[in-house]
Amino acid sequence: MGKTTPLATRILRGLAIGVVAAVVTLGLGQIHPPVLELMRKVSVAVFDPFGQIFLRMLFFVVIPLVFASLASGVAQLGQLEKLGPLAGRTFTLFVANMLIAVAIGLLMMNLLQPGHHLAAGAQELLMQQYGGSALQAVETEAGRPGMSFASVVEMFMPRNLFGAFVGNDRGALGDVLPLIVFAILVGAAATRLPEDRRRKVQAGLDIISEVMTGIVHFALRLAPYAVPAMIYSVIVKVGLDILLTLSVFVIGCAAALALQLFGTMSLWLRVLARRSPLTFFRQVRPLLITAFSTSSSSATLPAALATAHDELMLSPSTAGFVLPLGATMNMSGTALFEGCVVLFVAQAFGVDLALGQQAVLMLLAVLSAVAVAGIPGGSLPLIAGLLATFNVPPEGIGIIIGVDRILDMLRTTVNVGSDIVTATVVDDRIRRASTSAAA
Repeated sequence: MGKTTPLATRILRGLAIGVVAAVVTLGLGQIHPPVLELMRKVSVAVFDPFGQIFLRMLFFVVIPLVFASLASGVAQLGQLEKLGPLAGRTFTLFVANMLIAVAIGLLMMNLLQPGHHLAAGAQELLMQQYGGSALQAVETEAGRPGMSFASVVEMFMPRNLFGAFVGNDRGALGDVLPLIVFAILVGAAATRLPEDRRRKVQAGLDIISEVMTGIVHFALRLAPYAVPAMIYSVIVKVGLDILLTLSVFVIGCAAALALQLFGTMSLWLRVLARRSPLTFFRQVRPLLITAFSTSSSSATLPAALATAHDELMLSPSTAGFVLPLGATMNMSGTALFEGCVVLFVAQAFGVDLALGQQAVLMLLAVLSAVAVAGIPGGSLPLIAGLLATFNVPPEGIGIIIGVDRILDMLRTTVNVGSDIVTATVVDDRIRRASTSAAA
């Protein structure tokens, strides 16, 4: 039998086919508009639902997999005292990662000044076309309670745990933060059990993780077919006109995201984890492609855990602790994007943000990125809130909604890539610390 083509190669081929087919469709639409209109309807009726089959299979396993992997990761520590160094390293890298990302994004927007390249007529046209979606995001943000100690407690420890992560909406994921807290508590409690019972709890959690990972492998078999369907649908519905109109912003934002993933993260790998960035990114290529195509950190978490185990050989306790937390809290791509959007829209509306205000924006972008749901478009309501904070019309997000899905795919790739790099760095640091202690 011939050699089987790697999954990443098959997905990339599908991605290329989807992009080429979409561009051809847009070209035919310029000659004969009914063709484009027909294919947009086909995308909504056929391609989107087919892509959702792939996504829903991944979403199905998020809740049990987050719980099992995180609780198992803590339980494997054996002694609760070991959780302190693991958590300390993890959260320090999360914060540093997001702050660096926002700084890169703001620097890029200050250099390019994309808001000043947007014609007044184009701004009005974009607001007319996407104003309805912008208003919906503004109303969502208006319904959110203000940040306070009580709201933070409610966010992480709601009265109804199962109601929080199950959610009331069939079309959306529930809140994963309370589940993370509960999983850590379960794992911590397991470390206090007698050794034989702790191992039984850990074995049960590991079995759940393995079964959920099996479902992930089923889903990934669909990826080479679902990915081209989803990218085709996105490009056909968004169109190239809006990409050209917002080209300076899109290029600047994409360049900043690429610099964060392949620049900052490569330095971390080389300096902090003593790994070859080229080899590393080759190993995680299927994971990054999955992140790009799904636009969801939560949906990509199962694939991230599988990659950490199968390709990178990371410690199960480290990967099981860092990656579920990262999928919810380590949102460097999202934080970068939020900073870029606020500065871009401010420029478009003639609002000058001083250096001090941009420093505040850095901190707020990091905090709000943590609160973003790990699903497509989850950051828009929070961006509306940031715009209002700096006296920029929150409806201004209507300017970028048309290209949000494309950029969502890029920033999710950065989010997921940063998570797996952070897990690798933390794992290397803990191994080194253990070796030093043993010596």
